[in-house]
Amino acid sequence: MSEPLAASGSAAQLSSAAGLARLGTKARAYLALTKPRIIELLLVTTLPTMFVARRGVPSVSLMALTMVGGALAAGGANAFNMVLDRDIDRVMHRTQNRPLVTGEVTALGATIFATALEIGAFLELWRTVNLISAVLAVSATAFYVLVYTIILKRISSQNIVIGGAAGAVPVLVGWTAVTGRLTWAPVVLFAVIFIWTPPHFWALAIRYRDDYAAAHVPMLPVVATLERTARQIVLYSVLLVALTLFFAAVGHMGVLYVVAAAVLGIGFLVSAVRLKREATERAAMAMFRYSITYLTLLFAAMAADVVIRHP
Repeated sequence: MSEPLAASGSAAQLSSAAGLARLGTKARAYLALTKPRIIELLLVTTLPTMFVARRGVPSVSLMALTMVGGALAAGGANAFNMVLDRDIDRVMHRTQNRPLVTGEVTALGATIFATALEIGAFLELWRTVNLISAVLAVSATAFYVLVYTIILKRISSQNIVIGGAAGAVPVLVGWTAVTGRLTWAPVVLFAVIFIWTPPHFWALAIRYRDDYAAAHVPMLPVVATLERTARQIVLYSVLLVALTLFFAAVGHMGVLYVVAAAVLGIGFLVSAVRLKREATERAAMAMFRYSITYLTLLFAAMAADVVIRHP
């Protein structure tokens, strides 16, 4: 091969590699819009709920299709949230690397992407699962975007209390995917997630209260003392544990779930009381991390309980 041809070939290869690298960077930026870690937590509650609704193991295809639809809907909601909160994200240190702040994705591009995800979620759930699950999934997005992000987040210290309802909807989607209807059991599960959300998020907000204050977002730790916030966390924690034990009766759960709910609940209360006593960011972050472990293990125990008793 002559030198000019070799040089031309090398340039083409470099250009192709650079193009692929740019494409990969862009794909990662769009993926970041969906907040994958939050989606994981939502799906952790959806799947075990399906086991309880089925009183056993649901079909693999139904589980997969429901999880895909739920992930698309949650991803779209999170992308819309980033579009609307991009001014806040520029101010807060922990969010300054988000794609809309860095310019990796435009607001228009993110809006089109979020809309496509929501349409895809609705159609996928409607055609492969059922209409009620599809409606519930996109309704959660509408509530999260319109009620929490646009209305409550910037004006009320109760923003995450009310807005947390959106994060509780996936259990309803999981239940209706299996049964096609709602009963008291999924409503109580909805309440469990609804009550779990404030102490979980307030613990994180304690660590980043200066960020929220700079962005003029009235999270409870910003507008109230740490002591008052900790008292609220303890109050919600007590109610949370009571609801998880109440679900044992409503959901006809067995000994495994009851023991897990009690032991994990004691751990949750201990974390909350320690935060109230110490009133430090370190205790708050310990509470936040445990709250994630708590929810994951609670729902895992729920699914295990059903599978053991209904193989």
